[in-house]
Amino acid sequence: MSGQADVAPTGLLRRVMRGRDPREEHRAATPLELLFDLTFVVAVSQAAAQLHHALAEDHVGSGLAAYAAVFFAIWWAWMNFTWFASAYDTDDVPYRLLTLLQMAGVLVLASGVPAVFEDGDFTLVVIGYVVMRLAMVTQWLRAAIEHPEGRSGALHYAAGITAVQICWIARLWTPDAWAWTTFLILVAAELAVPAWAEYRGHPTSWHPGHIAERYSLFTIIVLGEVILGSLAAVRSAVADHGLSTPVLLIAIGGLLLVFALWWIYFTGNEARLTTLRTALVWGYGHYVVFAALAAIGAGLEAALDAAEHHGHLSTRGAGLSVAVPVAIALLMLGALHRATRTGAVGHALLVLAGALVVLALGFSAPALGIGGAILGMGLAVAATLTANLFTVRHRSERR
Repeated sequence: MSGQADVAPTGLLRRVMRGRDPREEHRAATPLELLFDLTFVVAVSQAAAQLHHALAEDHVGSGLAAYAAVFFAIWWAWMNFTWFASAYDTDDVPYRLLTLLQMAGVLVLASGVPAVFEDGDFTLVVIGYVVMRLAMVTQWLRAAIEHPEGRSGALHYAAGITAVQICWIARLWTPDAWAWTTFLILVAAELAVPAWAEYRGHPTSWHPGHIAERYSLFTIIVLGEVILGSLAAVRSAVADHGLSTPVLLIAIGGLLLVFALWWIYFTGNEARLTTLRTALVWGYGHYVVFAALAAIGAGLEAALDAAEHHGHLSTRGAGLSVAVPVAIALLMLGALHRATRTGAVGHALLVLAGALVVLALGFSAPALGIGGAILGMGLAVAATLTANLFTVRHRSERR
């Protein structure tokens, strides 16, 4: 079949759910997908804000653990909807209403984020998460009924997701001593479901270009959260003490970091998701990318707190709160560029050197000053990008 799903006589009210053509031209994100993404802005903002507070109070270990946990729930729910929509977007009334239910689940999850950081209470997060996931089960069951060719894969997805959600609910009564062990086991189970369903059932007809665009749009959303959070922190610092040199340097360095990382992500050809294995590596690797990028915003806010002598985080700790997520983002983006053969920032030694320089600057924050260290990080990432682009151009000219 080609293009859109078969349309019943009732038009938008009800369409037959069929797998979309993965070779469809001009396949772009829909207005519903963009609206769906906006609800995740709230969830990402909540996670980053709570991480900032944890860093400022020097609760680094517990803050990072809570952040990694809630960000997984946010990312995994977004990712599952995105891949399903790429294959089965009918955009009719039932589809839109189930998407609305998932959006409501996102907001419930976001409202439960503070409790995870403060008390380790996952109740609201799990409720919101399960609401989103059970809505996805309903979508998969509909696909199984209306798309006979893809029924096997759809039923595998529905069964796998349902089983894991039952376990998430049961985990709420797990003794505290087993809380993180059971969490990691269930994360592994969630990650295994798509591979199990795609390999054991009929593969879904996701669109490589559409998937690449959706991930690109979410990257921009996360970077926008970094800018918004940093702006709020700068305004607060200026209102309290005026525009000091450290605040100015942090603002310039933060903007340079965001722009350089954006350039790194959007340099080169579109990701070549030619096989399921490559697609899974690329898709799963973005958890690290998204989480690291959002954490940069929290780190910049913590650095501004340190510059204004607020909170309890040391100057070195503030420098590393920015340097570590920047280094992680650099390394993962370099790995993903190589995995998808975009050829943009795939020179391993250059990327590694850039990450090491950034980390060294984080450790050197007491000597350089927090503002100077963060400005140096921005310049280091920009230099890493420039060196990679020069290397790629030199290789292409030699060919």
